[in-house]
Amino acid sequence: MAVIGLDLGATKLAGALFDADGNLVERALVLLEHCEGDQVGRLMIEQVSTLREKAAARGWDVKAVAAAVPGLAHPETGAVWAPNIGGWEDYPLRDVLLRAVGKTCPVVVESDRAASIVGEVARGAARGCRHAVFLAVGTGIGAGILVDGAILRGAHDLAGAIGWMGLDRPYQPLYVRCGGFESHASGSGIARTAQELLRAEPGYRGPLSETSWESITAREVFAAFAVGDSLAAKIVANAVECWGMAAANLISLFDPEIVVLGGGLFGPAAGLLERIIAEARQWAQPLSFPKVKVCISALGSDACLFGTGELARRAAYKWSAA
Repeated sequence: MAVIGLDLGATKLAGALFDADGNLVERALVLLEHCEGDQVGRLMIEQVSTLREKAAARGWDVKAVAAAVPGLAHPETGAVWAPNIGGWEDYPLRDVLLRAVGKTCPVVVESDRAASIVGEVARGAARGCRHAVFLAVGTGIGAGILVDGAILRGAHDLAGAIGWMGLDRPYQPLYVRCGGFESHASGSGIARTAQELLRAEPGYRGPLSETSWESITAREVFAAFAVGDSLAAKIVANAVECWGMAAANLISLFDPEIVVLGGGLFGPAAGLLERIIAEARQWAQPLSFPKVKVCISALGSDACLFGTGELARRAAYKWSAA
């Protein structure tokens, strides 16, 4: 038996073939290159076909497919909303993929944040946990939340959209687009903060002044921080404070066994773990916090991909038992 997992990002599509035990045996990767709408759907169909061929070459039948998207997924309808992909406001992804597999096996769609916590519980830092949170920090921010072994979805499949968590006052108009937390501490938020400080400090001469401030990225901020730049240190300190407060709020709300920090910025921010924990300790519920492990993802950029593999395995076993 084999299953296929697909991890759709804002710029690339990663896929994998997993064996019956959840081991990743084949990978596939394609860049989106500004594709949108049905173009992205066709890329996903092509990747499924490629991975099915690899499975057939091993003598395996593909028994399920799972796909994760950077946005919202509605498991009942199979439709998804991915704001970074044009034309995916209500895209019927499950129906598209079912046409690709000829309805010979189940297809699961999920948000990337939910798939990531499933991956960490199955094969990563949260292995065996039933109450766990994955705090994903990349271009945007979200949280995959597991309560008593089940993904927390909320009444409208919006649970975990914590980019809108309020961590600052007063409210600013820029929060309309992606929320207060994300505006300050996502990859794009860190870049925006750097641009604001560079505009406010025209006399600054340092690593971040070597390029146009309009094109500054979070990666450049962390590179400047690594060489001791004072402006970068100020930007990073603000992000650490936000990440620590958010972790504390999640701990106080959900009383998990573990909070896993992942996404593209952890990565370069992994060395800040102790500072984040110290910040979280100040804000969190004092009985809950000492019992919670806060750590960096053990699966790194593969957390979501492994999560889709596990979701597909579960769907395959449920399908076969029906």
